[in-house]
Order: sequence, then structure tokens, then C-alpha cells
Amino acid sequence: MFKYPNFLILQNKLFLITIPRIVVTAFVILQALGMLVYSGGSLHNKTAVGYSFTRNFFSDLGLNRAYNGDLNFLSMALFTISLIFVGLAFMFYYSAILQFFKKDLINYRLSIVGSIFAIGGSIALIGTGVTPADLVLDIHIFFANSIFKCFMVTSFCYTIVIYRSNILEKKYALGYGIFFLLITLYVGVLEFAPPARLSETSLMFQVVTQKLIVLTFCLSIVYQTFGFSKSSIFD
Repeated sequence: MFKYPNFLILQNKLFLITIPRIVVTAFVILQALGMLVYSGGSLHNKTAVGYSFTRNFFSDLGLNRAYNGDLNFLSMALFTISLIFVGLAFMFYYSAILQFFKKDLINYRLSIVGSIFAIGGSIALIGTGVTPADLVLDIHIFFANSIFKCFMVTSFCYTIVIYRSNILEKKYALGYGIFFLLITLYVGVLEFAPPARLSETSLMFQVVTQKLIVLTFCLSIVYQTFGFSKSSIFD
């Protein structure tokens, strides 16, 4: 069996295992810190104290001024940094993964499509981080929604690719498949559910579903790293 040179093995382990784990962990920590220092207020209650897990979107952390009118610099900085790190890490991840599916033409073409959309979603992650919703709302919404639409295509493609290949165990294809179903449902929420501005109930529904899909997203990426850590491609 062909073996990659040691430096390529180390590089691939870095991009496919180590960096994703570090970045996802850092994302969770930075978002939590951002919630702790968020200035306060929500869409329907400008005087609310601090950050509400069920009434504030992640994007509220990236506001230039919080809903209560106070400057929100520290929370915004943590939010922006976390999304830039995640966006860059996912670009490397989905670029590095392509090389392992070249032997099967169908898999390789699907993986290219999946990675193109993943890179698009990664750019959208960075775009979401650098466009405060209170300053450039339309652009921010475009980027934020594009994240999930792009990764919906990515998860669909890689569900098929991983199932058809011998690179990872079939259970990792199942993991991608579950992620695809959940992110598709969330895209449906974005398109058809009552908008957050309609009522407090609509806001809570939108916020909670966003939290759940982001959690699923993080777990899905980390789950795949365990598949790579056990794969024979690094033997």
C-alpha cells in the first residue's frame, strides 16, 4: 500500500483532526465568553439584562451596539474572531479531504462539489463575523443564511461519498446523513417559519433552532475527526 511521506501525514492530521478539534473548542469557548460580556437587550426587550440563551441569536454577539444601546465591542470582537478562525479551518479541512477520494471518479466529483460549497460556506462564516447586523443587516443576513444553505449541499455530497468509499466507516456516513437532514430542516425554518420580529414566541423558536443546528454542526465536525483518527489512510 502506498504511504504518504511523513510530512504529508502530519499535514493531513493537522488539517483533518487537530485543527478542527481546536477550532471547534475555541469557537464554543469564545461564544460563551461573548455571551458573558454581551451588553444586553434582545429584539423584543431592549432593556433585558445580559444575554438570553433563548432570546438572543449568536449574531447578537456581533452587534456594534447591543439592543440596549450600549457599545458591544468586546463581545463583537470575540464573535468575529471565532467565526474567522472557524471559516479558515473549514477551508483547509474541506480542501485537504479531497485527495482521499481520487480513485473513484463519482466520489471525487461529488467531493469536489461538496468542498466547493463548503468553501463558500466558510467564506459566509467569515462574512457573517465581519458584518454587524445593526450596521449592514441585509449583507449580514445573506452571509448567515448562506452558511447553512452551502453546508446543506456539502453534507449531502459527503454523505454519499463517505458511504461509497472505504476511507471512513459507514457510521460516519450516517453521521453526515443525520446532519444533512437536520440542516435541511433548519433551512426550511429560515425560509418558511414565522420571522423573529413577528413575536416573542417566533423569536424564541428561531433562536433555539439556530442554537441546536450550530451545536449539531460542531458535533458533526468533531465526530468526523474521530473517523479520520482511526482511518488507515495515516498508517
